[in-house]
Amino acid sequence: MQSSAFDIQVQSAYLEDQSAPEREVFTFSYTITIANRGDAPAQLIARHWHIEDERGPQDEVRGLGVVGQQPLLRPGERFEYTSGCRLRSDTGSMQGSYRFVTEAGEFFDVAIPRFVLHAAQDGGQRVLH
Repeated sequence: MQSSAFDIQVQSAYLEDQSAPEREVFTFSYTITIANRGDAPAQLIARHWHIEDERGPQDEVRGLGVVGQQPLLRPGERFEYTSGCRLRSDTGSMQGSYRFVTEAGEFFDVAIPRFVLHAAQDGGQRVLH
């Protein structure tokens, strides 16, 4: 299966009520929609994130599934989840990959393009594709 068969969209938001800029705590949420545009099912089994803020690399995260789930995406299906992170500055970014497995037991990775986290005055809402 080709990783290009999966479309990933991200919407991020600054969570002012959960942040404390005076203590260098900036909290963000991000909602990710994963769509299987291919012709075969695949299961998302793991994630890998690189998180940076204005000071540079902050965290690298690896784990099973997303938000406690390992969804099976059949052709035409979508899966959406919301998670979050905290940064030490008002601007940062995330990028990474999802690991999938096919019904035949073949593994492949799908890149999650870099997306920006920014505590803008307008609420920080951003939609990236």
